[in-house]
Amino acid sequence: MMISARGSARHKAASAALAAALLSAGATACASSDGDSPGMTPAAAVAKAAAKTEEITSLHYRMTGKVPGEGRIEAEASMSMKPTISMSMEMTALDQATDNEIEIRLVDKAMYVGGGAAAAKEMDGKSWMKFDLSALGEGALGGESLGAGQADRNPAEESAILTGAKDVEKVGTETVDGVKTTHYKGTITLDEWREQLKDEDKQTRERREKALDQYEDIGIEKLTMDMWVDPDDHTKQFRLRGSADKGPLDMTVTFLDFNKPVTVKAPPAKDTADLADMMGDLDS
Repeated sequence: MMISARGSARHKAASAALAAALLSAGATACASSDGDSPGMTPAAAVAKAAAKTEEITSLHYRMTGKVPGEGRIEAEASMSMKPTISMSMEMTALDQATDNEIEIRLVDKAMYVGGGAAAAKEMDGKSWMKFDLSALGEGALGGESLGAGQADRNPAEESAILTGAKDVEKVGTETVDGVKTTHYKGTITLDEWREQLKDEDKQTRERREKALDQYEDIGIEKLTMDMWVDPDDHTKQFRLRGSADKGPLDMTVTFLDFNKPVTVKAPPAKDTADLADMMGDLDS
């Protein structure tokens, strides 16, 4: 039973963290200008807003779409990026018939995946599984670079994706969730993205190459972004698309607020099973 629980939790953790990684990557990647600055091209507006993402310390958003290998998902999350990353996300995997609702929390370099009553049946009454990300290292849970091992990275690392695109254009003005926005669109290959990073300092380049490698590892060669930007130069909504080895990536994210306090607490210890302890029991 314990082996079964570990496998189920690993799969759920990877699925949730993949969604989290993709979303958080795009969350700040798509901030753009409202298009009203005289003489500013769409490309310049994107570059201006990419720099502005440094001001974002927290996000609250919801998302819908498809994750490669996992199918359709819906989720809502709150994330704090400074001084360290913490996050709480509730996600539903629409294409799974059972056990399709999970919660994921990132607190102090640990990821907690909650499966409710279904998980409790598998883990002697404990409904949460704890993964020590610092101890497990990259790819230890999900096997792919966009999996759980990368869920704790700073989402601002991919904020400059479109600054290297050659076809950024202003599509028009649209209302999203009651907010007037400017719609931008562009595409960039991973080769173009990597070339763009040559002008960055060593530390920045290494962080962003790490994010780029995650897309490359799942077979994506080109990314398409649509973004809807509010008058405060913040993204109200964005859509990120690409073709991966295990199917399409197609995510739409709607932002509910920025820079408001986010508090994430670890689940009660009595309700939590630690993966490290479970692995130790299996080895003994």
